[in-house]
Amino acid sequence: MQHSPRFLKIVDDARKRIREVSVDDVKDKLDSGEKLLLVDVREESEYAKDHLPGAIHLGKGVIERDIEVRVPDLNSAVVLYCGGGFRSALAADNLQKMGYTNVLSMDGGVRGWREKGYPFTRE
Repeated sequence: MQHSPRFLKIVDDARKRIREVSVDDVKDKLDSGEKLLLVDVREESEYAKDHLPGAIHLGKGVIERDIEVRVPDLNSAVVLYCGGGFRSALAADNLQKMGYTNVLSMDGGVRGWREKGYPFTRE
């Protein structure tokens, strides 16, 4: 997908303030049993098609509104992901502004996860 220059500009700006993690890093963390919450910020229809095992859905359009109910601990280890890592970067930036201290954005997103042949689920 080709993104517009203005969209890429705000994503690049957000990336200056957030921490990103690779697909392989997330898989390693999960395999080692590290406690972290996976949050899929894609659209509900994308999540319903398939998502990472154990992930919850909080779409980019509502995550700031609903995160405090679903994840009340501001220090929770949270990994956000989307299709390619752009929407999750924007969401991570906003969650940090809300006081969340341990938020990561998975660079590469679902596309990177799929390319690696890592598992998906349809709960």
